[in-house]
Amino acid sequence: MPFVMNNVILAKSKAFALRIIRLYQYLCDNKREFIMSKQILRSGTSVGANVKEGVSAQSKADFYAKMYIAYKEANETEYWLELLYESGYIDAKAFRSIYSDCKEIIKILAAITKNQKTN
Repeated sequence: MPFVMNNVILAKSKAFALRIIRLYQYLCDNKREFIMSKQILRSGTSVGANVKEGVSAQSKADFYAKMYIAYKEANETEYWLELLYESGYIDAKAFRSIYSDCKEIIKILAAITKNQKTN
């Protein structure tokens, strides 16, 4: 995997995790929502944690495994975002913004894992 791609997914997944943390704080403090917010906090921050682990993987197989876990966590986060929006906990503007970031990360991780699987 090119070093530049590592930097892109590292930066994007960390920035996304920070947005998720702020969303979690908002949901707890302003909406008094504690169940879905905890789920999205876990999955949304796990994306970046797994990417970070994958970048320092000991083998190609380990790298692939960590990136694939990050991909699955990003997909789970997408689901929680949809539920939060459709249940009225977040408005359309907030949803579109963070959802588009999530979709972008999913696309990058899908490309990374597909590339690793074929190599």
